Amino acid sequence: NINNFFENFIRNDNICPNLVPLDVHETDKELIVNAELPGLNKDQINVDIRDNTLIISGETKKDEKFKEGNALVQERCYGSFTRGILLPSNVKGDNITAKFENGLLKLKLPK
Repeated sequence: NINNFFENFIRNDNICPNLVPLDVHETDKELIVNAELPGLNKDQINVDIRDNTLIISGETKKDEKFKEGNALVQERCYGSFTRGILLPSNVKGDNITAKFENGLLKLKLPK
């Protein structure tokens, strides 16, 4: 049931729980998930479906030139992340289309 969809978000208890901000939109034919992943390239991102859960994971690494000295302000998050979404039962786990451009991952999951 799509009404319970947003109650079923699964978040990892990592340092930065909001590292993967999401927008989720439903049409008659598909579920569309847009995930912001700034500073990453497509090789650092994994998308998988397990037990009717869409899982977006990966790892961000600190730039080598910022490892020395003391951080005065650090709002960016580093390390591994996982974000999962329990999918409505009418969404199919196969034939997902994915596009990654300018830090935005766009997934389309057919119903």
